Amino acid sequence: MKNYLSLIKFSHTIFAMPFALVGVALGYKDSRPDAYVQLLVMVVLCMIFARSAAMAFNRWLDRDIDAINPRTAIRDIPSGTVRAKSAMIFVIINCLLFIFCTFFINTICFIMSPVALLVILGYSYTKKFTSLCHLVLGVGLALAPVGAYLAMTGHFGSAAVLIGVSVMFWVAGFDVIYALQDRDFDKANDLNSIPVVFGTTKALRISELFHVLAGVVMTGAMFYIHSQFPLSWISVMALILFLSLLLYQHLIIKPNDLSRVNMAFFTTNGIASVVFGALLITDLLL
Repeated sequence: MKNYLSLIKFSHTIFAMPFALVGVALGYKDSRPDAYVQLLVMVVLCMIFARSAAMAFNRWLDRDIDAINPRTAIRDIPSGTVRAKSAMIFVIINCLLFIFCTFFINTICFIMSPVALLVILGYSYTKKFTSLCHLVLGVGLALAPVGAYLAMTGHFGSAAVLIGVSVMFWVAGFDVIYALQDRDFDKANDLNSIPVVFGTTKALRISELFHVLAGVVMTGAMFYIHSQFPLSWISVMALILFLSLLLYQHLIIKPNDLSRVNMAFFTTNGIASVVFGALLITDLLL
């Protein structure tokens, strides 16, 4: 179990799960479903199964590349901790469990489940042919609030979609920062990323642009939510902290100093998602 949790980097669930729960809270406020506890459980399970499938598939597909990259050679499949065949079986099981759970949510979620899997699994191929792979990853995580709202209400909602768009730009921005670590390796092995195409300095500027867009859209989303369900100072604080942490990660990363990439990628963004999600959900439910 420890090896498989390492394979899928279960701790990275911290990025998408809070936004999925925001989608649940928005859906609950909008429709007040009777079986909201069951729906909440199913949404959480769908998040776990979908993300586990996506991450394991990414590790399976990139196993040969990871084996020759000094930074990733210690990952579970290249190091032999988890066999490639076992990882693929794990992917298939999680995909089936994801679809199974959507069956107990509602018809539209069940019908859309293969589409969701196509997006989150398909991301793993994008680095082979486009530098826009960061945005595709963002779309995958943006499905969290949109899908959770859909599960609670049976229809799409503007607030959840706006938050999803913000999440897309937020994830794309910090994924560009993360990709700076492998710029030379990716370039030598014909892999695509924004750092490969534009270089370190311009990639950081593009990351900043993505995060400006994330901040603008998230601010618009909060104003829209406030027009539907009046929010308090708690949500104002959530937005200020989210925007501040977006800014902070760009203050600690410089083109000539990438030593704090992991802090910017995991710690700062992990805190941003958890704190923002917790405060907004608290305000919505109170």
